[in-house]
Amino acid sequence: MIRIWNEIVEEGNAFPQEDCLTEATGYAFFDEQTYCAVAEDCETKKIHGLYILHPNNVGRCGHICNASYAVSFASRGLHIGEKLVLDCLAQAKLHGFTILQFNAVVAGNASARHLYERLGFKQLGTIPGGFRMQGGHFEDICPYYIVL
Repeated sequence: MIRIWNEIVEEGNAFPQEDCLTEATGYAFFDEQTYCAVAEDCETKKIHGLYILHPNNVGRCGHICNASYAVSFASRGLHIGEKLVLDCLAQAKLHGFTILQFNAVVAGNASARHLYERLGFKQLGTIPGGFRMQGGHFEDICPYYIVL
């Protein structure tokens, strides 16, 4: 999980984090989430991807959750992301959340945006220049949500 998470962090075009997880920080990070899941090939035990699920806020907004998805470079194009999102929607409901919100989907991440929209997520708008890309330039972000 740490290796796949770090692939996305190092790629620099999806997660807001800039520092890779170490073994120690990785265990702590995944442990503090409400729920974590992996997409694993049952025969080979290869992990293709993962997601984390956690509250997006506290108190009166604690019913809204947030999630992040990571698919290994070698497993892209296998529809792993869709399986992760569908499982996440089910787990979010099981954990008592009523809305799943993505705060910062990078506008140029066409495959993720297409998937979310196909699954019924609604775009809330656009935040101009909301994400600093790996190369230092800024790209718009598009918040999304779905009622569970």
